[in-house]
Amino acid sequence: MLPILDSVSGQPLQGWIHSFDTSAGVDGPGLRLSFFLSGCLLRCLYCHNPDTWTPHHGRQMSVEDLLAETKRYAPMLKRGGITFTGGEPLLQTEFLRAALHAMKAEGYHTAVDTAGLLGDRVDDAMMRDIDLVLLDIKHWNAESYLQITGQKLEPTLQFARRLAEAKRPVWLRYVLVPGLTDQPEAIEGLAEFAASLGNIERVDVLPFHQLGKDKWHALGLQYHLETTPAPTHEQTADAISIFARHGLKTV
Repeated sequence: MLPILDSVSGQPLQGWIHSFDTSAGVDGPGLRLSFFLSGCLLRCLYCHNPDTWTPHHGRQMSVEDLLAETKRYAPMLKRGGITFTGGEPLLQTEFLRAALHAMKAEGYHTAVDTAGLLGDRVDDAMMRDIDLVLLDIKHWNAESYLQITGQKLEPTLQFARRLAEAKRPVWLRYVLVPGLTDQPEAIEGLAEFAASLGNIERVDVLPFHQLGKDKWHALGLQYHLETTPAPTHEQTADAISIFARHGLKTV
């Protein structure tokens, strides 16, 4: 395979990879290799990977480097696939586009884990190379979304509608944070929207946890959720039930 070149410099195209890891059934169906791309424009109050926010952090890897890494797990990945996460993978648009196309050419199932803010960067050709989108919608209320992430909600909703029009399968992800994202009316609004799209294969209600707190401290960042507890089983079950009442498969 000839090296893929950067459209601006003419040099071999490289991306910034924070890390990579394997998982089963969490970041897409089956056994998967997940590449964590560096850089994110959101500043989610509950982010458990703030170390991925910086764009040029980690190691530079070419698409060929990623393909070489996948070969180590090839038998496993043929029963699962490749997931690009972050950070926000769409921030490295050209690299992600090339990597997705290369993975599809090798016969891998591809997934992209995104908050959707930069969904307008996904052209039709790139859309065809994405088998599954793990779409993180942080809140249904626009004002609350801005408070939680520092960004606007509408671009994410626009991307969700485009995915529905393109009939791309979506796993919707919603982090349940007591006092922040657990309002029944907000969950109801998101559930109604999701059910109207017709392409939501499942909803993952993810209970908030404090596992990222030490990373915030290590980076010298102020962590605003020091005293926020994890949701109870009852609170999580209540949120799940709202999505389920709208006919959505929940996890």
